Amino acid sequence: MTTPAARLRAMQRIRAFEEALAKRPDHGFQLFSMGQEAVAVGVCAALGPDDQLLTSGRSIAAALARDLDPGAVMAELLGKEAGTNRGRGGRGHLARPAAGFFGAHAVVGGNLTIAAGVALALAQRGSGIAACMFGDGACGAGALHETLNIAAVWRLPLLLVCDNNGYSISTPQAMALAPQPLAALAQPFRIPAMTVDGMDVEAVRDAAVAFAARIRSGEGPAFLECRSARFATHSTSTRETRAADELTADRARDPIVAQARRMQARGELDAARLAAWDEEARVAAAAALAFADAAAYPASASVLEDVQ
Repeated sequence: MTTPAARLRAMQRIRAFEEALAKRPDHGFQLFSMGQEAVAVGVCAALGPDDQLLTSGRSIAAALARDLDPGAVMAELLGKEAGTNRGRGGRGHLARPAAGFFGAHAVVGGNLTIAAGVALALAQRGSGIAACMFGDGACGAGALHETLNIAAVWRLPLLLVCDNNGYSISTPQAMALAPQPLAALAQPFRIPAMTVDGMDVEAVRDAAVAFAARIRSGEGPAFLECRSARFATHSTSTRETRAADELTADRARDPIVAQARRMQARGELDAARLAAWDEEARVAAAAALAFADAAAYPASASVLEDVQ
């Protein structure tokens, strides 16, 4: 994702993938990232093959942005043996460390201290950084403060990314979290922090690249807050509680539309090519579903495998 076009196409593929899955009656319990694609794509644009990415349970966009095979991801989400984790992990525990995706963690804030451990391991190895994406709800967890503290003391190669969509399920941020902005949480630990527009993939990418370069130079951790908006409900099992006018305003900030308009204004994209890329994304999503549908469910005899 080294070019604006690559970042746009990555967001299109993520959107098409989630929309295709959402239409399935057997989609299972999912947390979609529709509207928040720019955060995952922008952050992953700053990561290299030696780096590791950890996410919250809202993991689909991050996994795809990290270039995991869409068919394997879809199979995992539908509980198939051909999935990244043989259908055992699902959306909440999807992982592929060998591909730089250390994994998702379904418990809110559960990935933070693990990310510090991953960063420590990378520091001892002598290459790579860890990036950890979490929602604003995790900013009320003690684990975040513990992670900020130890990361600062040990100067860990850790980029903490708060994907702040403004709600902890249905609780507005202002009713649960006192800091404004949330990036201010890093200040007592003397960790550099920044708040950017999470609906602007280039703003996210630029900030992530700058912080990643600083971290790679041995200057310690950084905290990036990306203010985003989700277009769907918190999960496929929760009802919508936001007002219609708020949803309309959020959707007017669609990161895919914004990136396309930016490229069109620079003469880098026309309507025909944009439509072709949309169609390619839909075809790729359909192919991922076809792969997952053709795959077998785990055999009942394997139910205790990988259980410790």
